[in-house]
Order: sequence, then structure tokens, then C-alpha cells
Amino acid sequence: MASFKALQACETANGDFETRVVARDTSELPAGDVLIRVRYSSLNYKDALSASGNRGVTRSYPHTPGIDAAGTVVESSVADFSEGDEVIVTGYDLGMNTAGGFGQFIRVPASWIIKRPAGLSLREAMAFGTAGLTAALCVDKLEQAGLEPVAAPILVTGATGGVGSIAVALLSRLGYNVHAVTGKVDQADFLTRLGAKQIVERSALQAGSEKPLLKEQWAGAIDTVGGDILFNVVKSLQRGASVSCCGLTAGTGFQGNVLPFILRGVNLLGVDSVEIPLVVKASMWDKLSVQWKLPNLDDLVQEISLEELPAAIARMLAGKQAGRLLVRLD
Repeated sequence: MASFKALQACETANGDFETRVVARDTSELPAGDVLIRVRYSSLNYKDALSASGNRGVTRSYPHTPGIDAAGTVVESSVADFSEGDEVIVTGYDLGMNTAGGFGQFIRVPASWIIKRPAGLSLREAMAFGTAGLTAALCVDKLEQAGLEPVAAPILVTGATGGVGSIAVALLSRLGYNVHAVTGKVDQADFLTRLGAKQIVERSALQAGSEKPLLKEQWAGAIDTVGGDILFNVVKSLQRGASVSCCGLTAGTGFQGNVLPFILRGVNLLGVDSVEIPLVVKASMWDKLSVQWKLPNLDDLVQEISLEELPAAIARMLAGKQAGRLLVRLD
């Protein structure tokens, strides 16, 4: 048994939720095959929802969020992992209903864990985190559907967010002409540094939701927001093009019709980074560690401590966060 620090979200007497750093013991962690000393985590929008009491993400409180974790194996009951192995855990139930990466220790099933690829440090792995894994899956889906670097623009919505910012940097790294959509016009320089060739104001993507089709513009797209913006992207894809869809901050529904699909042959590709097979996650991590590794990864990342997390969660929920937040668990 060992005592450790963890961020805990608790429901107050009046029904509100608050977060604070508390002392816990490894004996309080759930059953699992492997005990891991977490060195780094990252803050994702799902973590902010969990920390603020969203029952669609986390059912029971008090709870330690954190859907990402990278660290070192301390104890293992399976042959696949040994003490000292450096490992990555993202998705599945981590940080949702299982105590997550905002604690210095986690205990999880072996089926959730991959060994750190040689080309990534633990810090770099969490600079990517679930956001980077999701961005990589989106790019991979588009390329499987036939996308290749061309002169025509590739659109990324929600471009200042975690997934969006990495998608901009990754597509640029691979030679695409990236146009970045944001409602945060003050972040144009940030997006340009990541490789965006043009900044598109979010309002431009919100107009025309009542129309069945829009002018063909995009050779492909990654959408991180959903809602009517997503279907406006679908309606403005070039013939045969595809959009990868992975987010819902603008809503889960949209005003849709079949015309873009049957008149232009476009594709709407759903992306899940949570419950996909471990072998698929491992293949994406391998790509991010070598041919898709970002030379400007540090430009995306702000590093914070566990004690700084509550304020960071509040900023994210208020829509004031740009790029990635790396959480250091000293």
C-alpha cells in the first residue's frame, strides 16, 4: 500500500461539484492486473465534464477523472508487463467510472495498456494523449478513403481545441493545405504556427444550414464540433470527398438530407478513440512516434501541475483553452 495525491471531484451538499487535491491510498483503487505510477496525464474536454458532475460521463462521485495516463509499471499480475515498463493508457473506462490519470497511481486491466513506443517519451505521449490519438485516427480514416495531399484545402473545425490543433499540425506535417476553423480570432497566429494556411471564422461555417447543398470547397475535412457546422461541411465537400467526425461540442444533431451523399458521393466517417481494439491504438501510437511525429509538438502544449488543474478545468468549460494541457504528476 502507498499513499498518493489525486484530484477528486465531489458533489457538495447543495448539488454543485467541486474539485480538490486529496490524499488517497493504492488499496482504494479498483481491482486490475497492473498498478501504474502515473508520470503524466492530459486534460481533455471529457475530463472537464467528468470533473463538473456530468452523469453521462461519470455515474458515481467522489471520482478521480483523467482519461489519459502515461507512467511506469509498479506491480503486474500478468506476463505481458513487468515492473519498470513504461506504458500508455487511454480511453476504455479510465477516468470515466474507473479512477483515472489525475491520480499518481492507477490500477487497470492489462487489456487497456500498450508499451510506450521507442520514438516517444512519456511526456510526448501525453502531449498527444487522447486528442492526438483521435486526430491520428481521423487522418487515417481520410487516407483510407482515398485522401492524398493535393492543392485543394482540407478543413479542420474546432481548430484551437485539443483534437483540432493536433489535426492542423499533423495534416500540415503530411503536406496538406490546411484551412482552420475557429471562433477565437485572437488565436490566428497560434494556428498559423501549427501550419494552417488560412483561418476560417466559425460564422462562415454556420450560414446556409437551411440549404440542401453548398458550394463545393473542401477536398476533405476533420470535424471536432458536430451540429449544423458538421452538415454544412458535408454539404460543401468536393465530389467523392470525406469528412471524419469525432466531436459534438456544437450539438449531437443537425439538419440533414441525402443530397450530398447521392449527388456528390461524399462520405461521413465516424471516429471512436475510446473502445477501439488495442491493436488499432498501438498502430496509431507507432505512427505518432515515427513518421507522424510532430517537430512542433511543444508549440501545442502548456504544462501544469495537479494543483493547477481545477483552474484549468474551469477555463476549458468556459471555452477559453487553446491547444493541449499536459498534466505533470510529480
